[in-house]
Amino acid sequence: MAIYGIGTDLIQVSRVAAVMERTEGRFATRVLGPDELVVYEARRARSAVRGLAYLATRFSAKEAFSKAIGLGMHMPMTWRAVQTLNEPSGKPIMVASGPLAQWLDERGITMRVTISDERDYAVSFVIAETDCPIR
Repeated sequence: MAIYGIGTDLIQVSRVAAVMERTEGRFATRVLGPDELVVYEARRARSAVRGLAYLATRFSAKEAFSKAIGLGMHMPMTWRAVQTLNEPSGKPIMVASGPLAQWLDERGITMRVTISDERDYAVSFVIAETDCPIR
């Protein structure tokens, strides 16, 4: 395996809260994939703070991922094309779908992600690895 790219992102949770207020909550449905949205809604139902922290970490992971693969937010990379989910152990994993999954497969790219949050910030770090020769 070789490193294809590395990405990191740090976001202030209050900025996410402000966007959620400005968009009347639509930001979550624009950014989160279907599986992430289910978890977000459950966490938000228990605690608005926990829901917001979840949204911030997932947004941060998508930003870090887009940097690691070098596309930014350009096709086939879209907000909902990659989700940060958790294995039963709690370990976060990134799962791509649609054209982005195909793009990653063609390049032999797999991802490793770590996420963390504190009251004011969420941070993510993504390593994209490949088993194909890097061009």
